[in-house]
Amino acid sequence: VLVTVAVSLAAFLLAQRVCPDVVTRKEVPFMTGKEDVDAMLRLIDEKKRELHSLDERIADIPLSSCIQRMEKACGGILAEIEQNPDKASQVRRFANYYLPDAVKILHLYANLEEKGVQGENAANVRTEVAQNAATIATAFENQLDSLFAMDAMDISTDLEVLKNIMQGQGLMNQ
Repeated sequence: VLVTVAVSLAAFLLAQRVCPDVVTRKEVPFMTGKEDVDAMLRLIDEKKRELHSLDERIADIPLSSCIQRMEKACGGILAEIEQNPDKASQVRRFANYYLPDAVKILHLYANLEEKGVQGENAANVRTEVAQNAATIATAFENQLDSLFAMDAMDISTDLEVLKNIMQGQGLMNQ
């Protein structure tokens, strides 16, 4: 028994040296089973990360708040589409046009701010971006909300049916 314990311990120590405990984390790309949806999710995720870096670059507090709202809406859209890839068609235009354009505009703003560009045109650009950022953030939030429109309608219908059944069986007051 002692020989077996000694051999087992030696084998364990040798295996630990040869195969050390190393945990490496690897980011797994989106895998919904649909290549076009996965590509769209990667694009949204990339733009969401850009929004985060832009938020760190832009000092304007109200504009930063709007960028954070956009980033949060993108996160919600990512999560919902990853869980329900059939909803991807509802956000295709958002992913391909609105989100990249918003990020491009915010990059321009950040570049102007960082370079300290002065002048009437630069001031107009900054003002226009700052004024429209809340509208863009609201549009992003509305895009996320629209993904749940059918779910809300289904729940409403189910609740109405349940209420009618309960009333029909005398379990509720009318």
